[in-house]
Amino acid sequence: MSNTVDTATILELSRELDKLRKEQEGFVSEINRLHKKLQSNPELVEKSGDDLLGKLRELYQKAKELTENELSVSNTLITELDSFMLQSVHRRKDGSEQKKKRMKADSDMSRLSPAGSMRSQLELAASLKGEQVAARVTPDGAEKHEWFVVKVIHFDREAKEFEVLDEEPGDDEEGGGQRKYKLLMSRIIPFPKRNDPTSAPDYPTGRHVLAVYPGTTALYKATVVTHRKKKTDDYLLEFDDDEEDGSLPQRTVPFHKVVPLPEGHRQ
Repeated sequence: MSNTVDTATILELSRELDKLRKEQEGFVSEINRLHKKLQSNPELVEKSGDDLLGKLRELYQKAKELTENELSVSNTLITELDSFMLQSVHRRKDGSEQKKKRMKADSDMSRLSPAGSMRSQLELAASLKGEQVAARVTPDGAEKHEWFVVKVIHFDREAKEFEVLDEEPGDDEEGGGQRKYKLLMSRIIPFPKRNDPTSAPDYPTGRHVLAVYPGTTALYKATVVTHRKKKTDDYLLEFDDDEEDGSLPQRTVPFHKVVPLPEGHRQ
């Protein structure tokens, strides 16, 4: 991919982010206006009843949706900038075929956040139907973020929303059966391809990641203990809060069950 395409993508994402923020400002301004109106005239609540409160709720809901969209675009932009800088480093070093292979690996690994336009993001999201992905099923305001392995059933392009199935819910789940969720793009992380080790990044020793805990379908924060010597090697990880006899055991996790640690992860 050329510098021209990368730069155009960054500019496109920046414009999208600026548009979302301007829309947010409009809703926040309207929310503040209603707040001031209610503070100066509390009796309006009794006069207007549910109409005024319903309008305020609608404004908050729209502002929340814009915030979630902004987060999704911001994450994509960050990944795009990282890819652009990585590409520049490779070009300065050698400009060889190795650079092309590395860029392909980065692109395949990111899947939902590759170097590409928003249209490309939607195309890649739609292509995940039937695949297993990592999904955060807890809301943004939750005390802890819970991530599970789920199967993609459908992707709604208009809403930018996934419908996923938790095929193996825990024993404590109500009803004990499979559960479906509708989740925004920002709550989904594709796994590297099992049959393509080059799609998995080479996380260095000490890097924090999100990985499937052995024997479960839940993902937790972990630290890379040993850098992979070969593309096909598994990772040796230490999971947070996994202490045994005063130390953290080192556990082996397949490369295709390890993803980047999401920004702001709470565990």
